[in-house]
Amino acid sequence: MATKRIEVLHMGSACRDVDDADPRGWRLGGGVTYAALTTARLGLRTAAVVGLDAEAATARELDLLRTAGVDLLVVPLAEGPVFHNRETPAGRLQTCIATGVPLPVIDLPEAWRAARAWSFTPVAGEILDDWAAVIPDDAYVVVGWQGFLRELVAGRRVLRLTPRPSALVRRADLVGVSHHDVDPETGLDALCALLRPGADLLVTRGADGGLLIRVGADGPERAVRYRPTRAIEIDPTGAGDTFLAALAATALRPAIAGRRRSRRPLDLRFAAAAGSLAVESVGLAAVPDRAAVIVRRARETIRRAVTPTLERQVRDHRLGGDTEG
Repeated sequence: MATKRIEVLHMGSACRDVDDADPRGWRLGGGVTYAALTTARLGLRTAAVVGLDAEAATARELDLLRTAGVDLLVVPLAEGPVFHNRETPAGRLQTCIATGVPLPVIDLPEAWRAARAWSFTPVAGEILDDWAAVIPDDAYVVVGWQGFLRELVAGRRVLRLTPRPSALVRRADLVGVSHHDVDPETGLDALCALLRPGADLLVTRGADGGLLIRVGADGPERAVRYRPTRAIEIDPTGAGDTFLAALAATALRPAIAGRRRSRRPLDLRFAAAAGSLAVESVGLAAVPDRAAVIVRRARETIRRAVTPTLERQVRDHRLGGDTEG
């Protein structure tokens, strides 16, 4: 196993998404696969701890990660999560076929434990708070919240869970969530209360853009809204994970976004460009490299893509509201 110093370490289970167009009847998905492929294709030295059931472990998509330079540590699972997704005008309808099992805390190579960033992107709540105890004190921590917010029962439609206190979420420096994964009446104050002061909360709204909030001691401290990057949507799977991973990459290595310094440590336009490219083809093959993201972002420079937001507007904001304000 490689011992090179890792910049970002991803954790999570891969899932199998039912796909009648694929000869296998499924394709590989899960936040960890999209996030790891994103940071690797953007040029970061990337490792990933990936939970896989026996069938998912044969997936050809894993070669995409290895070819991109991802160091993989596969954790065999007795059962992995399986989903059936159906896109409708009102959003995605998701049915759980199999819930999967938790991803156990395992011994990691020393070079991996010293990674500058740790990224947790569960797809089925498989990452337990036990993982929080092994994160180095100086690591930058990224959490894809939506994978913790799903109520899973085999054979039933996936329902939303109310966000609740979590050691991992509280430890995070950057937390991402889609508005689809939280009740529309949820106030941003309530979400920010579960994060630590100084953390950033990214709320994505797909074709309506989104909001990046800096959490203060008493709730939302400041925020910026971003407009969507134009895209021809073919498959929205993994777009949020790609966006969040690209955003974290700009904090870890700002030069990736083509800048040396900025008053904003997180480059929303770069991340939005990456997320837009991820929807324009099917599956993991759509995850873009750095060159494609730079070109897409340049196309959007004539638009005012990022807008500061008044603190009082953030406090009054509901996830079902209009992000353009």
